[in-house]
Amino acid sequence: MLGSLSPAEVEDLLHAEFVARIGCHAEGRTYVVPITYAYDGDALIGHSVDGLKLRMMRQNPEVCVEVDHMDDLANWRSVIARGRFEELVGPVATAALITLRERFRPLLSSETSQPTHGLHEGETPTRTGNGGAHLYRIHLYEKTGRFERR
Repeated sequence: MLGSLSPAEVEDLLHAEFVARIGCHAEGRTYVVPITYAYDGDALIGHSVDGLKLRMMRQNPEVCVEVDHMDDLANWRSVIARGRFEELVGPVATAALITLRERFRPLLSSETSQPTHGLHEGETPTRTGNGGAHLYRIHLYEKTGRFERR
């Protein structure tokens, strides 16, 4: 059976998962890339080093986000959302970094599984491109979900 997720099911899936795919478009190119995120009920919070994804989202902040969960090929849930990119600075970026650290803490099983760009204890977010994390939010303004169950 195929169907639509209820608004509550959409919210549950966004809160439960850790990986999303962001689709961004700038300069006639479309780019889709996975990200790790935390969901605060309004926006996805993410981090990145300088690169194509950030350049494109800075040029065109309108993005599409996909989050899914698959039990198997006949049992899955998926959310597609439209949102707007916002780069975070100062105390807001620091708070976002803390949110991400707390969200990912259960997934960090050893010192070698630590992220490599700006989620380490004691590091602060940066906008200088010196290798630190750039923190951002994707404010979600349209969310739909689908599922299949057998």
